[in-house]
Amino acid sequence: MSFKDNFLTGEQGLFIPKSLTPMQKLALRFVIVGVLYYGLAVIEGMIMRMYQIKPIDGIESEQYFAILTAHPLVGIFGSSYSIVFGAFLFLVPFVMKKPLYSIKLGNWTLALIGIGTLTFWSAGFISHYSPLYTLYWPLPADFTQFSPLGGAIFILGIALVMVGTLFFVFNIFKTIAYTPEGWEKQNGRALLASATGFSWAESIFRRKSKRRENLTPLPIAAIARGTVDTALNAGIITFTGVLILVYMVAALFGHNLQDTAIDALLYKNWFWWGLDLIADGLVLIFVAGTWYLIATLITGKDLYMAKIARLALWVELVVSWTVWSHHLMSDQSQPAFLKIISGEMVTAFELITQGLAFFITLITLWSARPLKMTNELKFLLGGLLGFGLAVPAGIIQADLGLNRILHNTQWIIGPHVHVAILVGLTMTLYSAIYLLLPILTNGAKLYSQKLANFHFWAHLIGGVGMGAFMGMAGLKGMLRRTIYYNGEFNLYMILAGIFGSLLLFAFLAFLYNVIMTIGIKGLWGIFTPAEIKTKELLPEKTV
Repeated sequence: MSFKDNFLTGEQGLFIPKSLTPMQKLALRFVIVGVLYYGLAVIEGMIMRMYQIKPIDGIESEQYFAILTAHPLVGIFGSSYSIVFGAFLFLVPFVMKKPLYSIKLGNWTLALIGIGTLTFWSAGFISHYSPLYTLYWPLPADFTQFSPLGGAIFILGIALVMVGTLFFVFNIFKTIAYTPEGWEKQNGRALLASATGFSWAESIFRRKSKRRENLTPLPIAAIARGTVDTALNAGIITFTGVLILVYMVAALFGHNLQDTAIDALLYKNWFWWGLDLIADGLVLIFVAGTWYLIATLITGKDLYMAKIARLALWVELVVSWTVWSHHLMSDQSQPAFLKIISGEMVTAFELITQGLAFFITLITLWSARPLKMTNELKFLLGGLLGFGLAVPAGIIQADLGLNRILHNTQWIIGPHVHVAILVGLTMTLYSAIYLLLPILTNGAKLYSQKLANFHFWAHLIGGVGMGAFMGMAGLKGMLRRTIYYNGEFNLYMILAGIFGSLLLFAFLAFLYNVIMTIGIKGLWGIFTPAEIKTKELLPEKTV
């Protein structure tokens, strides 16, 4: 029976899934929105790749920097957040065998993230709002360079994303802790303590005979601990946005707040602490948990060193709160003890925690050999390779001597950021999508395996190649966020552009493959309302 045989013809001849549950539809909606925003980020990236070779006629430098400002936020919030949130809103109840606390709240999360991303992107596109570090240094706000109205709209978009993020956080923790109607009462506090790792911390001070068992599976622990950082980040970015919005609104009413007493160094430490909860906390914790889940689903085996993996996730959570200062190692006013302890020593510890996740995942896969080289396995290995390259590149930067050479160059954004995000994170997400696609679509068969193979190789080679040549340019002294009109680094930028184009072709192949797998009408049906029936949400609760 074909996939379309699972559909009923609804009004106006549309195909409506007759067996997809509301949770399946919710997850698919998140994935579709995330994939579309990823496509926008790829297109913007290619425009910038071309502009760095030779400025494009018709695109002013102000527009280029506006693209540069919005590009990472579209990739992080519009794409990665959407895909990750959708997957986890499905997986938490799926793994815990109970309904999601609120599907309605899940739909609100998607709407706010989607609309918020479009809002801040539009502000940059129309007003050319481009402070480069996004929210990094708006104080004192330079309204001679940027439109306060454009800035206010930009911040409004960020605020919508953060509200949606807080809805996700509440939904995840509430799903872990609550007792569904008609079920035997569950100990919500104990479940949350187990998931976040605080039950383990508490057990240090208990006798062995009185220590609590882990009440939540390891993937739930990873999701919960990453969600802790997500909540902290959302709070900090929201506060920062409100602070900037005060400056913007005051300027619109003719009041200049540039002389107000806000300590610049304190602000930068506050902002980078919050932002690093995404880069060095949320991403690494979520990714490690995703590796563990995919590895166990592929192999059908228990995770190797599961107790150590759970401990490492808790350590990574604590480490993620203390590494922000590596972003300020070249700031002359930053205290030396923060540069050394937070910037160098604690940052280096991430090589151990992420190395453990790398090792545990590979051993779990190795123990189940021979394995069929499925799409999810290939992309999982690609994701492992991406972080295997990008994490050491980041540790290299976190050295006071090397940081003076590498800071603010293409090395930072190439071998570290782009390889981590495009190869490490994105290939891990693709692995999850290929794995979950049959589950979310009740057994849909992939349209073309050849396109999936092309997607893998083009994305892997394109991501590693582009990052490598950007890094080479950085080692030669090419700065980031800088336009070169003399063609000094053209050789590296041309090669980076060629490899970058592979990423675009890989995305188009993936997009076409998914559309042909589900069908245009099937995609449309995913966004139609689904009748919520409790029995459809998940298989019956196991005793």
